[in-house]
This record gives sequence, C-alpha cells and structure tokens, in this order.
Amino acid sequence: MSKTSPPSAEVVPCCPPLTERPMTAEEAETAARMFKALSDPVRLRLFSAVASHAGGEACVCDISDVGVSQPTVSHHLKKLKEAGLLLSERRGTWVYYSVAPSVLAAMSQILTTAPAAA
Repeated sequence: MSKTSPPSAEVVPCCPPLTERPMTAEEAETAARMFKALSDPVRLRLFSAVASHAGGEACVCDISDVGVSQPTVSHHLKKLKEAGLLLSERRGTWVYYSVAPSVLAAMSQILTTAPAAA
C-alpha cells in the first residue's frame, strides 16, 4: 500500500521562521504553494478533516460533506495533492488521503517565532 504524491510537489521542512531571516526565492515558492492551496475555505476544511481524522487518514467518503458537489471536492483534493499537502491511496473503489509527513512541521516552522538571542 504505497502512498502517492507528485514528485515535484514534495514538501520538506525547508524554511526558517519568518523572523529569523528573509526567505530565499526557492523557500518562498515552496511556502507560497502550500499556503495558496490552503487559501480556499473548502480546501482548508478538507485539509483539516484529513489531518484531524482518526488514524491520520481519511476516506474521501468520510470528508466530502463540505457543502459543495462531489466533483468540486475531487477538484479541491487534487489541488491539495498537487501542492504536496496530501498523499492518496486507492483501496478498491475509495481513495484515502493523509497529510504528507513533513507538511505540518514545515508550515508551523515558517510561522514560528525564532528564539530570542541570548
């Protein structure tokens, strides 16, 4: 049961806290891709549903009640996958989603305040 993600969209903790130093162009591209994907309320709800689901993964059948049609849910899940935020695995007729392992760490690292200099 391997999880798939577009190779070019892998997210690795790459960026220092915003208060530590200016981001490089590459770090900014990575961060912008993640945050842009989450800037849509439906995507943010879907991402949250997957991240908070028991066992760390969710069947699309369990998270699709976000007030939009099923094709729209699929579109938003695809965008989250393309941004490297979600991994997916097909099991029979259902697709299960999980948060890419380093995503939450990468996003929180960017938004963390750097420790004060001693």
